[in-house]
Order: sequence, then structure tokens, then C-alpha cells
Amino acid sequence: MKGDREKVLARIREALVLSAPHHDEPVGVKATSSAPFRAWLPPVGEAIGEQVVLFARQSEVLKTEFLECADVAVAAAHLAKLAAENGWKRLAWHAGALNEGVVPHLSSVPGLELLKVGAGYDPDALEACDAGITECETLVAQTGSVMVSALSSGGRALSVLPHHHVVVARREQMVSDLAESYARVEKRYPGGLPSFLSFISGPSRTGDIERILVLGAHGPKKLTVLLLP
Repeated sequence: MKGDREKVLARIREALVLSAPHHDEPVGVKATSSAPFRAWLPPVGEAIGEQVVLFARQSEVLKTEFLECADVAVAAAHLAKLAAENGWKRLAWHAGALNEGVVPHLSSVPGLELLKVGAGYDPDALEACDAGITECETLVAQTGSVMVSALSSGGRALSVLPHHHVVVARREQMVSDLAESYARVEKRYPGGLPSFLSFISGPSRTGDIERILVLGAHGPKKLTVLLLP
């Protein structure tokens, strides 16, 4: 054991000799600015089309299903397909302009119960749902993340408890990076931010045990983002 310990310590000392790679901080940028850290992330184009392409690429890396839909009917058709392929029995959703345009189309799906989440909900019933459909605040192109809030996504639990989380968003909700996402919600809620804000980057995952990736460890196993015009 002593020999192994010395080998490990020797490797650590060897590694500490080498400097970690880093980007130079731009001249004139304060230490509190996030600009230096953005250099590690992919560049984002100004055009919305470029941002959608980048979001799609990041979604693939994160194992998020991303689909551009021409209209509400196409989005509903894809959800009906998911319901059939995955054997959904119960789907939870909340009130919202986008949801109320999509969800009624699903009432004709055989064997699918639609559970509308209001001011109160039964946690056990929500957790028993196969999928949950929410709206969101923004889609972040640079990281492939979805920003949700208590006000835009039916509370705190709807995006967490069902096994498959489906997000319905408009193209205009696409933003370049995290900073723009925060700026967008600050503008939308001038009187004070919602009590709950969260960034979702792909399905829930962990690699704690032997670095083996496990999806659905602390939340939904699947994430689907449907982008409407």
C-alpha cells in the first residue's frame, strides 16, 4: 500500500508542475464580468436561424430531442407519436397559450388521460404521469438549455416529476446565452422575478458511480423540445 501511495503522490506532483490551460482575460474586463468565461463556450451568431442551429447541435450532445414544428398540428402529431411509441397513459399539463393550442389535439389519442395542473396538485398523481408538457421562459442557444420558471412552467414540480418532460416554445424565445436569458426575464417581470428559476440542460443525469452515465437519476429520463414559429 505504501508503494502505491507514493506512486499516486508522485503523479499528483507531476501534474501540478503543468499549468492548466486558460484563456487570457480581455483587456479592460472586470474580474466580476462573465465575458472571460464565455470564451470557453461556442460562439453564437446574431441571426435567430444561427441560434436555432446551435441549439439543435447542443441538444444532440445533451441527448435532448429537438424538433422544429411548422405549426401546432405538427407539434401535436409528434406528441401523439411519442405517446404511442412510449405507451403513455397519463400526461400532465398546465394552462398557457401554447399548451392550450397543442394539448386539445391529444384528446383523441386512445388510452391517454390528460391531467391539467392548477393551483394545487397531488404529487403522487403527478409523479405517476408518463409525461409532462410545460412552456418556458427562454431557450439558450449557446448551452442548449431551457430556462423554466414557476410562472411559465406550471409551478415547480411539473418539469421534474413526470418521466418525460416536453417543452413547447416559440422561435422568438430563443436567446444567445445565459446573460441574455436573465435579461429577458428581468424585463418580463419588472416587479420581481418568479420564486423559482431553473436551467434544464438535457435529461436528468448522474455519473457518480464509476463514471457511468445514468439518465433519469433525479428527474425526467427524457427531454423533448418542440419549437413553433
